[in-house]
Formats: sequence, structure tokens, C-alpha cells
Amino acid sequence: LEILVTILNMNDNSPEFKQMNLTEVVPEDAKVNATIVAREDLSASDADLDTIFYELTTVSGTEGYFAIKGVNNPEIYLQKALDYAKFNLTTLVLYATDRPVGSTDITNTATATINILIKQADTKSPWFQPCNFINADKSICISSPYAGRVNISEMSTEPLILEPGPIYAIDPDYTLNEKILYSIVGGNADDVFSVDADTGNLTMNKAVTSPDSYLLQVMATQVNNIQKYSIASVEIKVINKSDYAPYFETKIYNGTVFVGLAPRSFVFQAGDPSSPLIITAVDDDFPNV
Repeated sequence: LEILVTILNMNDNSPEFKQMNLTEVVPEDAKVNATIVAREDLSASDADLDTIFYELTTVSGTEGYFAIKGVNNPEIYLQKALDYAKFNLTTLVLYATDRPVGSTDITNTATATINILIKQADTKSPWFQPCNFINADKSICISSPYAGRVNISEMSTEPLILEPGPIYAIDPDYTLNEKILYSIVGGNADDVFSVDADTGNLTMNKAVTSPDSYLLQVMATQVNNIQKYSIASVEIKVINKSDYAPYFETKIYNGTVFVGLAPRSFVFQAGDPSSPLIITAVDDDFPNV
């Protein structure tokens, strides 16, 4: 008597990942749709030879950036452009089941944790300081023009004092902090001014002989990438040198007013009600004025 025994495969094994915990470093400037973790690094196996179904979840706040290629393909790809200023790490959890979602059959599940570390890329040009952020995520910072002044026919040997501060720029990709060089690229008629390439200090090469103001264009450039640059304007006003402080011609002025005068009426000189009271000051820098 021959008895044919057929052994039915029981779903008694859970899917297994090669690695249950792995870490991937992703550059900030990775292209959308680029593969972040390859399929072969994430595929699970099942001793019951069942078809594996996958589902990817992420921590709150970083949803929408990463996805898998399909329910049966666990390859993780970039779905939205990264921004290091928004977040620089996140954790993904990949689920592998031997039955599709919603199945009423007994289902076995395995999980793998993927830690994504974002590596900051050189994406921003230098920011002149001080600057003000104009958007909520602080990705754009606008600086004010610099301003200073020099005396006509006089050459200063010290760096010029500017407002709201000295010429200075930073690399907003702060983990990279690339070196920045400074140069004057416009407005420097007769090469009157120079800027220190390393410090940004603005100095004079010669005395100014014209009362016309200068509107300099100063460029801050990253040493490692000349295409990463910013330009700031520096207005230098030319003034006459002031050796003396102004002073009033009289220390005490006496005036007379009358009861009932309308607003904005003249105040008259004490003792001379027909002459308006005049307060005058002089400056010995301008003897003929």
C-alpha cells in the first residue's frame, strides 16, 4: 500500500532583515529621486518563501522626504529636496510582513531601523554681517549697506570706521565654514581705497581731493568656490575736517513773551520788544559762514 503524504507549508516563520539597524549619511544636495538605501541592503527573506510586503514610516516633522519604490520593493529614495537648516537627522522604520496590509490571515512582521544623517553641503553664498532674516526658516539673511566718512585732503592710516560695523561676512553653511576673501569690484575711482583680502578692513591709499562721495562695491568670495559670492555696498562720504566744536555766541539769552500770545508767536529780546530773539552758534572751522 503506497501512501502519498503532502506536507503543507505553515506560516510559522517571520521575515528577517540582513541588518535590523543601519545608518546612512546623505549629502544635503542629493538629487530628488536619488537612491538613498539600495534594495539589496533592505530586502528581507522568509523561510516560508512567502512574498514580502514593505511599509516605511518616519519620525514626526520629516514626513514626505523619503519613500520606498513599491510595496514589494524596499529601495528607499529621496522624494523631496533636503535642507540642513530644517533638520540634519531622522529615523526611518521599515516594516516587512508576509501578508499584505489588511489581510485577515496570520501575519508575521519584522522591522528595520534606518538612521539618516544629513551632511551639510556648500549651498549658500556668504552673508555680510550684521544681517536680518526675512523668512521663518532663517535661510535668507539680508544685510544693510555699510557707511563711513573721510576728511577731504587727508589720508587716514588706520582702517576706516564703518556703520553698522566693519566689513565682515560669514559662510552660512556653518559646519563647513569656508574661508572668505574680500575685494573691491566697483566704485573705487582713482584707487583711493583698499580692502584687506583676509580681514575686510577698508583703508586709504591716498587722500581724497574731491568732495564727491564714493559708493564702493565690496565682494566676499569663498576661497574654495568663486561662484559662491555676495556683494555689499559701502558709501564713503567726503567731509571737511572738523577741528573745532561749534559754540553759542552768548552763554545766556534773555527773551520776553506776552500773555495770551498765539502758538508759534515770536519770542522777543528782553528790553527790545520789537526785535525777535535770535539764538546763534558759530564754528571756527567755517570762519566766513
